Amino acid sequence: MSLYEHVFLVRQDVTAQQVEELAARFKGVIEANGGTVSKVEAWGVKSLTYRIKKNRKAHFTLFNIDAPAAAVQEMERQMGIDEDVLRFLTIRVDELEEGPSAMLQKRDRDDRGERGERGFGGGGFGGGRDREDRPRRGRDREEAATEETF
Repeated sequence: MSLYEHVFLVRQDVTAQQVEELAARFKGVIEANGGTVSKVEAWGVKSLTYRIKKNRKAHFTLFNIDAPAAAVQEMERQMGIDEDVLRFLTIRVDELEEGPSAMLQKRDRDDRGERGERGFGGGGFGGGRDREDRPRRGRDREEAATEETF
């Protein structure tokens, strides 16, 4: 049997419970055809880069699958028929990742507020420097010079 990562997108107006039911149904298709789904991750509703079938957002779900090719083909066939599934992508991999996927790690990092180097650092737009720390320009320099001479 081969190892696969499978991601599918479901319309935004479908409830989270219905997405779970769809995932359970597709997982059942894999198991009925002799495969196993080792991990199911619901990534939640995310914005799409461009419209897909008139939708701007979608529920994203990831499967890690260990199954024969026929089982995956049957699941993909049923996804193609289902009106709620916007897109799906299945990739054959050499080994499945253990632990949370990169998308869940990113979401956890964002929830904790870690921005890394792309963030605004000290809370202001000036790279963390206060207004008093900045060098004076133009009229401010002249006023500072006149204040110092008295």
